[in-house]
Amino acid sequence: LEANMAESESLETVTEHERILQEIESTDTACVGPTLRSVYDDQPNAHKRFMEKLDARIRNHDREIEKMCNFHHQGFVDAITELLKVRADAEKLMVQRTFVGFTLFDLPLCKVTAQTEEVIRCRIQQRNMATTVEKLQLCIPGEMMRTGKLMTDMILFLFRYYSALKTMEQLENIYIPRVSQYRFCQIMAETLPKLREEIKEISMSDLKDFLESIRKHSDKIGETAMRQVGFSGDSELCQTSVRSEQPNTPQSQWPERRGNVLLTFVGFLFKVLTAQDLVDFSPVYRCLHIYTVLGDRETFENYYRKQRKKQARLVLQPQSNMHETVEGYRKYFNQIVGFFVVEDHILHATQGLVTRAFTDELWNMALSKIIAVLRTHSSYCSDPDLVLELKNLIVIFADTLQGYGFPVNRLFDLLFEVRDQYNETLLKKWALVFRDIFEQDNYSPIPVENEEEYKSVVSRFPFHDAEIEKQQFPKKLPMSQSVPQIYAQVKEFIYASLKFSESLHRSSTEIDDMLRKSTNLLLTRTLSSCLQNLIKKPHIGLTEVTVCTPMEKFEHMLNQKIDEFIQLADYEWGMSESDGRASGYLMDLINFLRSTFQVFTHLPGKVAQTACMSACKHLATSLMQMLLDTELKQISMGAIQQFNLDVMQCELFASSEPVPGFQGDTLQLAFIDLRQLLDLFMVWDWSTYLADYGQPTSKYLRVNPSTALALLEKMKDTSKKNNIFSQFRKNDRDKQKLIETVVKQLRSLVNGMSQHS
Repeated sequence: LEANMAESESLETVTEHERILQEIESTDTACVGPTLRSVYDDQPNAHKRFMEKLDARIRNHDREIEKMCNFHHQGFVDAITELLKVRADAEKLMVQRTFVGFTLFDLPLCKVTAQTEEVIRCRIQQRNMATTVEKLQLCIPGEMMRTGKLMTDMILFLFRYYSALKTMEQLENIYIPRVSQYRFCQIMAETLPKLREEIKEISMSDLKDFLESIRKHSDKIGETAMRQVGFSGDSELCQTSVRSEQPNTPQSQWPERRGNVLLTFVGFLFKVLTAQDLVDFSPVYRCLHIYTVLGDRETFENYYRKQRKKQARLVLQPQSNMHETVEGYRKYFNQIVGFFVVEDHILHATQGLVTRAFTDELWNMALSKIIAVLRTHSSYCSDPDLVLELKNLIVIFADTLQGYGFPVNRLFDLLFEVRDQYNETLLKKWALVFRDIFEQDNYSPIPVENEEEYKSVVSRFPFHDAEIEKQQFPKKLPMSQSVPQIYAQVKEFIYASLKFSESLHRSSTEIDDMLRKSTNLLLTRTLSSCLQNLIKKPHIGLTEVTVCTPMEKFEHMLNQKIDEFIQLADYEWGMSESDGRASGYLMDLINFLRSTFQVFTHLPGKVAQTACMSACKHLATSLMQMLLDTELKQISMGAIQQFNLDVMQCELFASSEPVPGFQGDTLQLAFIDLRQLLDLFMVWDWSTYLADYGQPTSKYLRVNPSTALALLEKMKDTSKKNNIFSQFRKNDRDKQKLIETVVKQLRSLVNGMSQHS
C-alpha cells in the first residue's frame, strides 16, 4: 500500500512539473515567480526532480536550435558571399563616378556646346517623328503598317487575302485621299492594283491545288459514302464479296432534293464523317470571295465549271480490264460517287458557284456514259458470281446517289439487262452440271434397302407412289439417280436466280415473274437440250430413257408442271374488254410444251403421241375447271373474250403438230369442249343451241346444259354494272325476256337430265 501510494504521488509530481514547464514556456517572465514558488512549496526534494526535468527540456531545445542553424547555415554563407561581391562592385562604381566628375570638370566649353547642339538635333528629330506618326494615323490604322514593306507583308500573310482586300479598299477610298499630297501615298496607290493581282494569282493557285487534291481522293470520298449506304441498307449489300452458291451445295422523275443537310458517312468504326471532314473546301470559299470582291466572280465560276467538266470526263473513263475483277468496278463507282458528293456540297454550301442546272447536266452526261460502260463491260463477264457482285455494287451505287437527289431509274432499268446476262451465265453453268449428271448416271432403278434410304431419296425428290410404298424392303424406285439430282439442281438454280432479284426495289409479283421466266428457260432450253443430246447418243436407248423417267411418271410430272403454270394465271374476270393478245402465262406454258415434246423426236411415235395427247387433255380440263370454279362468282364478256384468245393459242399449238404422227385434227379435239362452249357465248347463239340440243348434228353437241347454265349464271352482276344484262335492259327490253327464257330452258334441260338419270 505504501509503495502504491508512493508511486501515485510520484506520477502526480511528474504531471505537475510538466504543467509548470509548459506554463513557463508560454507565460510572460513577470509571472514566472509564483509558478516557481509552487515547486519549492511542494514535497521535499521535489525541486530536485523539477530541475532535472528542466535540464532535459533545455537540452531538447538546444538540439532543435542546432538543427535550425545547420539548415540555414549555407544560406547565410551564400548571403555573405553575395554581399562581399556587391561591396566590390560598389567600389568600382565609386571609381567611375569620380572619373566622370573629373572629366566634366576638365572638358572645354566648346565640346559642351557641341554636345548641347547634338541634343537639340535629337529633340528636333523626335518632334518630326511624332508629327509623321500623327499624319500616318490619319490615313491608315497605326497597328497595321509602319513602312511600305511591312504593309505588303501584313496584307499578304497576316490578314490573308479577303481581309487584305477589304483593307486596301478602305485605303483607296477613305484614307489615302486625306493625305494624297504625300509622295508615299502615291506610291501606295500605284502598288494596290499589283497587290490585287498577286492575291488573285495566289488564291487561284490554291484552287488548282484543291482541284488536284479532290481528283486524287474522290475514290476515298465515294468509298466512305457507299460504305455508309451498305451499313444502313440491306446487310447482304455490305458484304462486297457476296458469292452465289455452287450448284452442288445446299441451299423518272427528279426526286425532291433535301435542303442544306449533307449526307453523313460512316467509317470503318462507324465514326460519323461529313464532306468537310474528308475535304478542305476553304480554297474554294476563299477564291470565290476574292473574285467576288474584285468584281470578277463570273470568270471564276466559268473556270471552276470548266475544270470540273474535264475532271468528270476523266472520272467516267474506265480501265480497260475493269471487267476482270470486282475491285475494278468498285473503284470506278467510288470515283464517280466522290465526284458528285463534292459537287452536291458545293451546290448547297455556296451561292451560285454551281447551279442545279449545271449538276443536272453533269449527271445526265455521266449517267449515259456509266450505262454505256457497264453495258459493254458486263457483256465480257462469264462468271455468274462476278455478275452478282456487280449487281450489288450497282444497287449500292444507285442508292447512294439517290440519297443525294440524283435520279437513278435508268440504273435500275440497266439491272434488268444485267439480270439477263446473269441468267445466261447461270444457264451455261447449269448446262455443264446437267451434262455431268447424265454422264455419271447408270440409268438403273434406284435401289433402297431400308426405310432410312427411302426417306433419304424422297426428301430430295417429292416422289410418292402408294403401290411402291406397300412393297417390302428391299425395293427399287422407278427412276434413276439423275431424276432427284436434276430436281435438286433446278432448286439450286432458282435460289441462285433469286439472289439477283434481292434489293431491286421490285414487287413480289415482279420478282416471281423473273424467277418463272428464268426457270422456264432452264427447263425449256438448257435441260431440254441436254435431254436431246442424251437421246441422240447411240448407247442410250428407250429402255434407259424410260428408266430415267418412266413414261407414266413422266406424264404425271408433265401434268404437274402444267398445273404450276395454270396457278400463275391472273385473269381480271371483270374486265370490260380483252387485251387483244394471249396471256403471258399461257404462252410460256406452250413454249415449255413445245420444247419438251421436241425431246421425243427420236422415240417411237406411239410413246410421243400418248404423252402429247395426255398433256393437251390435261390442259383443256384445267382451263375448263378454272372457268367453272365455284369460287369464281362473276365473269364479264371481256373476260370471256380474253379466255377465248388463250384457247385459240392452245388450238394453234395442237394444229402445229408438236409431235408427228397425229391424223387430221385429232390433237385439236382435246379442246373441242372448250371451243364449242366459248363459241356459244361469243356468238350468243342460244336459239341454235336450244333447237338442236340432243341431235347428233348439233353445232354445240359437246356443250352440256349444266355447264352452259353455270357459266351464264356467273355472268349475272348484282350491281347491275358492266354486264351484258344491263346493256340489254338499256337497249332492248325484249332481249332481257329472251335471256330469262334461255335460263329457264337450260334449267329445264338440266332437271330433265337429272330425272332421266
